[in-house]
Amino acid sequence: MDKYIPMRSFMQQFFDDETTADKAAEIGQAMLAARSLRLTEIAAKMRGGNAASYKRIQRFLREVDPRAMLWRLFQEPAEYVIGDPTEIERPQARKTEYVGTLKDGKTRGFWVLLLATPYRGRAIPCGFLTYSSKTIAADRSSRNVNHFRAFAGLKDLLGERPLVLDREFSYLELLLHLVEEGVNFVIRLNLGSHPPKFWDAEGKEVVLALSPGEKVIHSAVWYKGKVCVNLIGVWKKGLAEPLWVMTNLEPERAGQMYLSRMKIEETFRDLKGLLGMIRLMNKRQENMEKMVAMLLLVYAIALLLGENLRDRLYGETFQPYKSVDVLPHKTGKKWRRYSGLFILLKQKWWLPPPAWQSIVKEALASFAAIVHPTVPTRV
Repeated sequence: MDKYIPMRSFMQQFFDDETTADKAAEIGQAMLAARSLRLTEIAAKMRGGNAASYKRIQRFLREVDPRAMLWRLFQEPAEYVIGDPTEIERPQARKTEYVGTLKDGKTRGFWVLLLATPYRGRAIPCGFLTYSSKTIAADRSSRNVNHFRAFAGLKDLLGERPLVLDREFSYLELLLHLVEEGVNFVIRLNLGSHPPKFWDAEGKEVVLALSPGEKVIHSAVWYKGKVCVNLIGVWKKGLAEPLWVMTNLEPERAGQMYLSRMKIEETFRDLKGLLGMIRLMNKRQENMEKMVAMLLLVYAIALLLGENLRDRLYGETFQPYKSVDVLPHKTGKKWRRYSGLFILLKQKWWLPPPAWQSIVKEALASFAAIVHPTVPTRV
């Protein structure tokens, strides 16, 4: 990367202790340069010898736990929170304590359940949890219990905001848990070999049927006869199957929210393809999670920088951070084709130093607004 990123200024906003911020900045800068979570590759991009740098990373992991601090990246103006798991394959990790088998029952790996708020076609992470078939067996728990743990940690921040979830969360036990906790939800239905059943107020079964190009709404129906929800079904032309969403919100609004859920898929693609999230080699789960937390923090910083850069190069003049999804009024083909992170890390570009400094200044202001949101006062 040929433009200097003052990582220390960003880390000082996030960490309260200056010494910790300095250490985090060194590691974060090396992560961006290495685009990998492998400690040896990160150490090779740090100052000094590789062995000494490797030891500094290990000391940082012993002394600092950034996992619990990720909630500071929660965007107060966000309309909803997205939750979604992704698979991390570790085919060679035969003896790693937290690596089990993935959904296919053969491939070694684990899951990262990420919680995030939407931001300009991507999402900014604000929490996560990891689990695998092996950790579930060791804890005598289940996938569902891990889901509950992840959402419980974010409950106080959610308020009235709904959780927007994909079809693997379409099961009764979770729905009952969300209702009991008073959490709003938008969940895609799993219409596999055993689709869920719904009944209306008169006890008649609701048929989930619609044609291509059609939209159908069913209000106040009972999911498996136990939870009252609203349903919206949409079958867009050109798609192979319809989309059905259940919610305790107004159906039209819920449908639009779910369609925005793809933001987190794009974020996973960036984390794996651009920042090397899949290049994990930690033997201990605790250290692995701390490095993932650091990567998510670095990703948020790079995302803000990249989006400002994208606006400057290919869009209308950018403006300071105002809300989670402010977009330029005018955009060209290149603005729509490339993400800000891709432009920042992969493209060759040049700007006069004052222009780059202005981009950094605005990204830092955006980051500070997220980490230290204005507290509303009453007069």
